[in-house]
Order: sequence, then C-alpha cells, then structure tokens
Amino acid sequence: MSSAGRTEDVLQQVNQFWSMLDDLSQNDPAGYHKFIEEQMKKGAEICSPPELHSCIKTPILEPTPGLLYINICSWKSVPAPRDDSSSLPVCTGKLETGTTEAQGWFVVLDVALNPAVLQKNKDKDINYVYKLALNFAQQHHGMQLSQEFSVVRCSPNGSPDQFKCRLGFQKQHYTFKPTQTVSQTPHSLLQQLSSQQSGKQEENPTAQIICRPAERPKKNLIQVISATSVEPQKPEYQLEVKTNTEGVLRSLELTVELPKVRTVSECQLRVSKVSSHTNPLRVIASHLRVRWASAHRWI
Repeated sequence: MSSAGRTEDVLQQVNQFWSMLDDLSQNDPAGYHKFIEEQMKKGAEICSPPELHSCIKTPILEPTPGLLYINICSWKSVPAPRDDSSSLPVCTGKLETGTTEAQGWFVVLDVALNPAVLQKNKDKDINYVYKLALNFAQQHHGMQLSQEFSVVRCSPNGSPDQFKCRLGFQKQHYTFKPTQTVSQTPHSLLQQLSSQQSGKQEENPTAQIICRPAERPKKNLIQVISATSVEPQKPEYQLEVKTNTEGVLRSLELTVELPKVRTVSECQLRVSKVSSHTNPLRVIASHLRVRWASAHRWI
C-alpha cells in the first residue's frame, strides 16, 4: 500500500474517533466523562516523575581518578523494550561533578529505565542492569572504570529535585477552572492557553526524549534516549466561533498548521479534564483541524 493510501486510512480513523467522541458526549454524558477521566489518569501516570530505584558506586581509573555514582531511576516516560532481544531504551541525565573532603573528586550520572525492566530484574538479575549502566558510562563518556562496584544508599547531589532536574523532568501546572473558561471569549481563552504554555517554557525548557535505534542490535544492547532542551516553534493557528441560527455559541474551531509534521503519529493532543459545565476546551479539541505540509489535507 502506498504512503498516500496509508495516510487516507489514518485520517479516516481520526475522523471516526472524533465523531465517536461527539456522539458519546451528546448521547451518554456520563460515559463520556468516565472515558475522559480514564484517559487523564493514564496521562498522569505517563507524566509522573522519575523515582530513585538504587545507586551504585565504582572507582574511575581514567582519564581522571575519582568515584562514579550512578543513580538507577524508574521512569514511566521511558518506553519498555519490545522483547528480550530488543535493545534497552534508557534516558540519561547530564553529568554532574563535584569534590568532597572525604572522597575527593566524583561524578554523578542518572540512568532512567522503564519500571517493567527494573521489576523484571529486581532480584538476581539486577546486576545485569548495573553492568549495562557501567558499560554505558564507559562507552558514551570515555571513562575507564573498575570492574568492581558496590550498592550505596545515595549519591552526592542525589536529592529527588536534583536528579529530576538532570534528567530533564519538569512538572507542568495548568490552572484552568471550568467557571473561568465558560465565561471567557475565544480570543481571551486562546491567549491564556498560549501565555501559560510559553511561560512554562521560559522557566524550564522542555526536555524531549529522542529515540535513536541501534545500528547493530546484536552488539549495541543499549538504545540511547537523550534529554535535550529545544526551543519550541510557535505554529500558525486560526480560531473561529461557530454559532447556531439564534447566535448562541455552538462550538469553537481551532485550525493549526503544522508545516514540518508528516504523519499523525508525530502529533500529541492533550485534552483538558471535562467538568459538569460546558467546557470550551473540549469543544476546541473536538474540532481540531490540522493541515499537513505534504498533502495539505484537513482533518
């Protein structure tokens, strides 16, 4: 099947999905609210912060003698491997160095894995995870390490806020209230959406998890997912108010142009939690139209 044919199928599925949500919200409001709440719950789990699982320490032999601390973290944002033969996805933080009077020079590295990986290897096979983390440090940071390591309680500069920051995690706070959004005009609502999002991006640049497939899966057991800070590009958009014959607000239609997006899989759509009041955010999401740069089609 050609790429154009696959695109047609995807667009048709998206249209069917939005039509289903519209029908569900009108015919079964309780079921619609339950569905949205379930999706919000799943989204909250995916957006949960990394948690410290364990910490190991090993001597650095070269290029500068010292100690390496590796914080092994559990993070649901990191994908799980497809099967046992696939490369292991990880997310690593920025290296942090320091000096203490007791131990001298040290390096801290944070390595995050999917919770399923740590759960599977929590007993006798956990040393396998530790050795993979040590091999990663040697291969990607040019360190020559001792073959011996020990499990320690914590690392220097190893507080939750510190390793979350190094891994690029940031918690988004959205303060929309149903009573406020219902009374707002479409223009002021969109301005509030844009200002809150841009304000968060200025405070803490968003860390993206980028997956780079291994060229030789048999030799490269670790698939690197690096956290990098990038400045988001503001898309072109148009917001239209749809009213009925009596002039009553019926819906808001937001059209967003994404010139560099080629497939639906590259898009992420966030829908706010729906209350018992009419929520313009749901209406915007339900009538979202995207124009693709390649096909110039409308969803």
